[in-house]
Amino acid sequence: MTDTPEEVPATGKAGIVSIVGRTNVGKSTLVNHLLGEKVSIVSDTVQTTRNLIRAILTEPRGQIVFLDTPGVHKATGELGKNLNKTARSATEGVDAILLVLDGSKKPELEDDGWFRRIAREEVPCIIALNKSDLHSDRAPDYKTLWQEIKAEKESTLEPIWASVSALHGDGMPALLDTLFETMPVGPALFPDDILTDYPRMLNMADVIREKLFFRLHDELPHAIAVWIENIDEQEKKWTVDASIFVERHSQKGIVIGEKGRLLKWVREQAEKELYEMYGVRFKLNLWVKVEKDWRKNFWMLKKFGYA
Repeated sequence: MTDTPEEVPATGKAGIVSIVGRTNVGKSTLVNHLLGEKVSIVSDTVQTTRNLIRAILTEPRGQIVFLDTPGVHKATGELGKNLNKTARSATEGVDAILLVLDGSKKPELEDDGWFRRIAREEVPCIIALNKSDLHSDRAPDYKTLWQEIKAEKESTLEPIWASVSALHGDGMPALLDTLFETMPVGPALFPDDILTDYPRMLNMADVIREKLFFRLHDELPHAIAVWIENIDEQEKKWTVDASIFVERHSQKGIVIGEKGRLLKWVREQAEKELYEMYGVRFKLNLWVKVEKDWRKNFWMLKKFGYA
């Protein structure tokens, strides 16, 4: 995904930053902008990011490993509960925490919960108020809430506040400067030519799922999972067999679309993006399968990496 990796100096900085926050605040968009490459899929649908993704930024100043986490939200099923558990545990053993908030909206219950969690932390915390391009500054609301929780918890934490637009890049260079300032001095954690250690099969499945999310709205995307069955890597073209799982037979027809048009569009768009990512032509074979209530099935959740 990157042609000219930067070498990390022996005296550079290196560390791990956990990116946390409630769903739909722009965490994945922020990660993609910081790296200048797409490593996380994005959409306005809850539960878009379902796995913990490590995105690795290497430059002359050093190396930062970003943990892009699922967004915390009000969960009702096993899938949602597992994603929340993954997100909350991602603050353990890191060098800094980057809490991303939607600076265009008033604080919500999940934001309150994150403030209470980071109030207990001893590592540096940066609070990024995202979506500054929407020109609806709710920073005073968040800062007032933080001061109330800080006093209640008798916390000594002094977070660093930043205003950014992950979509347009406003404030992002300054945010990256701040993140490097908080990193400890040390050797790189990964080779300098690696952008992510996210498994290739999961990445391919995510690309397909993102295209489905783009066309399907409301509740159906939550009932969709994608699993890569096989990858045949030829020199000039990779053939990938993928299964798209839904929970009910009625959902199968929706995913396929009238005369197969929706599934054809998903295949074409995913093939195009995968070509841009891997530099080789793709042929995707997509099958839609019904697995009743897969979100409640522990073994299916484990198969997809959600448990």
